Amino acid sequence: MLPEFELLMPRTLPEALEMLAQRAPDVMPIAGGTNVIPDLRGGRYRPACLVNVAGLPELQGVRREDGVLVIGAGVTIAEVLEDPLVAQVAPVLREAARMLASPLVRNRATVAGNLANASPAADMAPPLLVLDAEVELASVEATRRVPLKDFFVHVRRTVRQPHELITAIRVPLPPETSRARFFKVALRKADAIAVVNGAVWVEMEDGVGSREYGVRSREYGVGSKEYGEGRCRAARIALGAVAPTPIRAYEAERALEGRTLTPEVIAEAARLAAEATRTIDDIRGSAAYRRVVTEVMVQRMLAEVGRME
Repeated sequence: MLPEFELLMPRTLPEALEMLAQRAPDVMPIAGGTNVIPDLRGGRYRPACLVNVAGLPELQGVRREDGVLVIGAGVTIAEVLEDPLVAQVAPVLREAARMLASPLVRNRATVAGNLANASPAADMAPPLLVLDAEVELASVEATRRVPLKDFFVHVRRTVRQPHELITAIRVPLPPETSRARFFKVALRKADAIAVVNGAVWVEMEDGVGSREYGVRSREYGVGSKEYGEGRCRAARIALGAVAPTPIRAYEAERALEGRTLTPEVIAEAARLAAEATRTIDDIRGSAAYRRVVTEVMVQRMLAEVGRME
């Protein structure tokens, strides 16, 4: 049963920010509500006031802006899945969106809400982490941008203050020589919380990400002596459901930088990624299982980005 609360319906972003400021700290914004409503019913939160920001025009749309992909806070997971600009410049976001919950939930849930909920298993967090995304936070006083890697504090906790609202997620446009993949292991093929999820991103030296390179890599096989004449310029590995927050595996990333993606290099990076986890036992899987799955999936994804055209 839902607790009692006041529901406010602003028509503009400035009006919404004013409402949050006036009623902070006992206030919560709501858009899709796919996390907020179950949490209210379960007693996790009991705010005196909800501010409905769904449909605010300032929070809508996906656009390219000065070398950045800007995703409005009101954009739903379904819209990410269907957006041609996302498909063109950040297809890893579509991979994650496709695996998030069910079509019904994807039609309501927003990207910003998935991040604001701060679940360790949030499906949109790993791809946005490897894309080096920023979260834009607005209040009546100012707007600030926080790197996503600094946004999560602990389970269900972020740096967002009660009087602030996520207004956009900003993603630097990836270089053409970069490749990324998302993975998710769950107890069902669809509509399930991740046992482990994650994303890998690599940027190769100029020319290595070309179609010709992709063909060569398939001919030789991942990590053979001939595989990949170029080196990895930069790498990012993000993991979910293996720590109190979604995390970056920095040691694993450093193990890839400046090196060719041979099987030995990939295996070392995967091992270091597993070591970065702080796993627990729960109803979805044991800590030991999560560490093994992390190592296996990171190894597979790194091998796949090496083969991608």
